[in-house]
Amino acid sequence: MMKLLRGLYEWTMDKAAHPHAQGWLAFFCFVEASFFPIPPHPLLGLMCLAEPKKAVRFAAIATLASVAGAMFGYAIGYGLYDTVGEPLLGLLGLSESFPVAACYLREYDVEAILIAGATPVPFKLLTITAGFIEMAFVPFVLASLAARALIFMTVGILFRVFGAPIKRVIDEYLGWVTTAFVVLVVGGFLVLTQLSGSDEQVKDKCEAATSVQASE
Repeated sequence: MMKLLRGLYEWTMDKAAHPHAQGWLAFFCFVEASFFPIPPHPLLGLMCLAEPKKAVRFAAIATLASVAGAMFGYAIGYGLYDTVGEPLLGLLGLSESFPVAACYLREYDVEAILIAGATPVPFKLLTITAGFIEMAFVPFVLASLAARALIFMTVGILFRVFGAPIKRVIDEYLGWVTTAFVVLVVGGFLVLTQLSGSDEQVKDKCEAATSVQASE
């Protein structure tokens, strides 16, 4: 397993330094925010590792491309939900989460976008749902920008400041770093669960929305 992980890491490091790497980063950030299931964070991290001096630029590209993808997801939910959005959510295994997401967006509005955009929650679920419920577009875009900037720009700044030392650590302790990343992802889901469960009335209401959807 470690041999495979090491090979994938070295292959991705090589691609991250490719002349077209910035274009691929923008592409993956765009599609991930609207319909693609694979997160772009590992590619961003490895690109920052390969060229720490460009880390902030890479983070800015990721942020802007992700917000553009969020607007595309919003458009799918707003005008193409029946023909594109609903089948897409089904394909991604997010159909059952849709009524709950719609409920939380109606209740928490911008706060829900901020939480989802800065955690491992599938951002595409919130962008499509925001369009479907016709959430105010400008606040949606601003919240998406703030959330994506928080997660991507933090990575860029950290790698710009500590890039070389971080790379040496990852090179030597790749297995431990991978384990830590998985723990952080799981922790992000747990934090979101606690936040969403803090208001019992809203929680019960949103759970009821899922029950109604399932019975139809």
